[in-house]
Amino acid sequence: MKRIVFFTMTCLLAVQGVYAADFKVKSPDLKPNGKIAEEQVFNGFGCQGKNISPALEWSGAPQGTKSFAVTVYDPDAPTGSGWWHWVIFNLPADAKGLAKNAGDPQANLAPQGSVQSRTDYGKTGYGGPCPPPGKPHRYQFTVFALKIDKLPLDEHAPGAMAGFYLNQNVIQKATVTAKYSR
Repeated sequence: MKRIVFFTMTCLLAVQGVYAADFKVKSPDLKPNGKIAEEQVFNGFGCQGKNISPALEWSGAPQGTKSFAVTVYDPDAPTGSGWWHWVIFNLPADAKGLAKNAGDPQANLAPQGSVQSRTDYGKTGYGGPCPPPGKPHRYQFTVFALKIDKLPLDEHAPGAMAGFYLNQNVIQKATVTAKYSR
């Protein structure tokens, strides 16, 4: 009996491991754990970047995905709660990525029907890195595969509120992390 239980658990963990490894995100504009280019850096707060969101590509979405969301989050921000740099959700289930500069709501490069909500800069759309001088900060570009078609939020929702709904409805997520310091 112990062997059957052990075998069953081993098989389930192996299947789960393979399943989890299939969903991936990458970017031609970001090198994993590399330095974020000035093109993606915020323009303001003492930084002089171009504030262009990087292109993102994902593959291997889990079965049952009804929509996607993307967040960019800095867990190293000296706020006690991190910093939300980009929150975009209600991306269609057939989406495979986001174009470069899709984080500019005025550019109309994000999929129709998607919503870009408020970042910790107080605006909608992408707000690039601009940490205080000192140690490098990590920027987590995360794609959420969701079990619902749409989040019940609009462009005024703060990142933490979106994060609550994302984590309640996630099937799986994929993250690429890059760094920036000044």
